[in-house]
Amino acid sequence: MSDATFYKTYSSLSNIPAACIITRAKLFYRLSMLIEKVVPLLNFTLSPGQSILTDKFRAHKTYLLHSTKLQWFQKSLQKTSAKSLQDIPSVNFDTVKASNVDDKDEATMFHQAYDQLHQNAQVLFRRQEEQLWLAQYIGMHSTDQGGPYRDSITRICSDICSKRLSLFILCPNGRTQSGLNRDCWIPNVFPPNKSIPTKVKNHYRFIGQLMGMAIRRKHYLDLKFPILLWKQLVGEQITMEDIEAIDMQSFTIINEMEKIIKRNQSIDTDSDINYLFSSIMSELRFDIVSSAGQTYELIPGGAEIPITSDNLKQYCAYYCAYRLNEFHRQIEFIRQGLYNIVPSYYLSLFTASSLEEAVCGKGQMDIELLKRNTNYKNASEDSPHIQRFWKVLSELFDDDQRKLFLIFVWGRSILPSRDEEFTSRFTINPYYISNGEVDKVLPRSHTCFFTIDLPAYSTIEIMYERLNYAINHCSSIDGDGNMIEVIDPNDFATDYSSED
Repeated sequence: MSDATFYKTYSSLSNIPAACIITRAKLFYRLSMLIEKVVPLLNFTLSPGQSILTDKFRAHKTYLLHSTKLQWFQKSLQKTSAKSLQDIPSVNFDTVKASNVDDKDEATMFHQAYDQLHQNAQVLFRRQEEQLWLAQYIGMHSTDQGGPYRDSITRICSDICSKRLSLFILCPNGRTQSGLNRDCWIPNVFPPNKSIPTKVKNHYRFIGQLMGMAIRRKHYLDLKFPILLWKQLVGEQITMEDIEAIDMQSFTIINEMEKIIKRNQSIDTDSDINYLFSSIMSELRFDIVSSAGQTYELIPGGAEIPITSDNLKQYCAYYCAYRLNEFHRQIEFIRQGLYNIVPSYYLSLFTASSLEEAVCGKGQMDIELLKRNTNYKNASEDSPHIQRFWKVLSELFDDDQRKLFLIFVWGRSILPSRDEEFTSRFTINPYYISNGEVDKVLPRSHTCFFTIDLPAYSTIEIMYERLNYAINHCSSIDGDGNMIEVIDPNDFATDYSSED
């Protein structure tokens, strides 16, 4: 890689000389070589505070080479994999029932999967097969050779980050359309003085088990969780900045109190300070509004205790403690499910962002990676309609459209992260039309085989219009064989089902 290409890829290093970057890289490499000799002497099952040396390693895990940590982790995955068996369980999905917006929780694809898989998930999700269950879509004429299976996982993830389940809610920034991470979902909030129902605990554990399955099988999950969730899963400390990243108004009251006190440091008498509190913050009490909007007392009887200069520090301490631990129990159940499928021993050396990538992939579609793993039938990358296709995918489609396209042709919404993770290559087939009206037909997909039958559209505008319609309206996994070949371009009334 040339210096120009390197600095374009890693723009944050643009002001650092290449020689300094190389020297630092060599230092980290030598450090990792030394660490490899020490690792067998450490016990990463110990809790924080039980071993100074282990704690030091965890505290400085960002300096360890990712490739080295990944190698250790992969070995532990191999040792803990379950034996492959001949039978693959069938899971029946009622997609009509799941698509009814009025039916929530029990009707969702998530619940249908949970009901049929959770009892054997501990073993099933550790098996080495590429496909862990056969997805049978009730009432549809599809045979699962991979497409319905991948599609079922995509739909399960769609349920998890939605209002159809009561397990997660859109973060406060998303609800108020302010600040960062507006598309992130956080665990639903439960009263701090009451236990979480057993079934809900098991649902969170099942989500953790799905994460473990994604790590083992490299079938990435499209989950929009904030960094604080991933931090707790790898044992990192959650900070107030992490809370503000999902709820920018969460510490507004405390910040305003501190500003007022600083501005009024010239006030000498207690009576003047108490007057300040009673006049400006007379309505505040020892309670808190949760991320879900409920009000909870920070201490027994807190709703009746006003905040004064004498108890301000105590209030701030209780307030921060609640905010930092609001989702602790829920995320702990997810962590239990995750470590039920993958060993925690070396995973604790991963950073939160590394774990997120291991579960969810890189998020954005790498077009060049997809190109390298594409086959062309009776065409080449230089064919005019193929060039139009890649231009639409890379320049005209946004991230959401690219995800829909991937679901349309493969049943999953996220690409593998590396070339070696592709278990099948993307294939673009020709789509021959007998009457020659090629611009009037929609593309056809075969999700089981990661294939699209692509008409040779005459213009990039038509290519965009037909692809965009297909990915938004024709993604049903139903090989019924009754597709109309030619449609009116001005009236897309007939959906083209993706075949399987």
